[in-house]
Amino acid sequence: MTVQDIRAFNRFYTNVIGALDYGRHLYAPYTLTEARVLYELAHSAGTDAADLRAELHLDAGYLSRILNRFEKDGLIERGPSERDPRRRHITLTAPGREAAGLLDERARETVGALLATVPSDDRPRLAEAMRTVRTILGGGRAARPEDPKDVMLRDPGPGDLGWIVQRNGALYAAEFGWNTDYEGLVARIVADFAEDHDPHLERAWIAELAGRPVGCVMCVRDEAPGTARLRLLLVEPDVRGLGIGDRLVTAVVDFARGVGYRDLVLWTNDVLTAARGIYQRHGFVLVAEKPHRSFGKDLVGQDWRLDLHATPE
Repeated sequence: MTVQDIRAFNRFYTNVIGALDYGRHLYAPYTLTEARVLYELAHSAGTDAADLRAELHLDAGYLSRILNRFEKDGLIERGPSERDPRRRHITLTAPGREAAGLLDERARETVGALLATVPSDDRPRLAEAMRTVRTILGGGRAARPEDPKDVMLRDPGPGDLGWIVQRNGALYAAEFGWNTDYEGLVARIVADFAEDHDPHLERAWIAELAGRPVGCVMCVRDEAPGTARLRLLLVEPDVRGLGIGDRLVTAVVDFARGVGYRDLVLWTNDVLTAARGIYQRHGFVLVAEKPHRSFGKDLVGQDWRLDLHATPE
């Protein structure tokens, strides 16, 4: 292995992905760096300029120019950080989320077209080679999928909504003995979202780790005016303890507050103790509970509410 070998590979790969003319490659008015900044903003619950500089190793002046352009185009909003008032918290606006979503969709289509040229028998070998490169050049990080930094939040892609239904049905049956009535309920919720949701006011997130979905949550409009509802929070058992549930709930709270909802509500059951702990940490308050017979079990349903106009502690 020589320096020339790596440089030759870099030239090959940048040509394959169209990195030198990224905007035209994806029919978008953004450079590769600008698209990456949008991606990071879309896949984090909230961040600031210092986080972006550290994550992407960007020059402060260069990043500032990118953010100024995004703000001028109405893609982002900036305000004081809750963690440190000296920092500027950055969030995507609705047009910003649309732009990031369009870029993600086109990138998926491009990579999908590239992968379609690879024979199915060669794909495992290609995936293993890519993992090897990441592991060796990344100092072993790619081999540690338990690192919370490896988890990303993204919009659902093809098949993900079906995954939400399947995993909810399977996990709640295995962990709590719930029957298929619960899977039917989840299927109706997901179908309603897929068929008729307002992307400006409603959203779903998939938590992805090492290329596979490991969690999900939804934010949808409630019947009460000015109120959003958190639904279908789920984290796979083998990745619990990494803070994924907390990140998913943070994403919902930030989104609901950012688009102007006054209240965020949810319905759960008393047996879901881990989820209740997350809700309480985010400031949700129990407002009502009632025994009921559902999903083949005797349960105690609970209604929780978060005032989005209240000052975070």
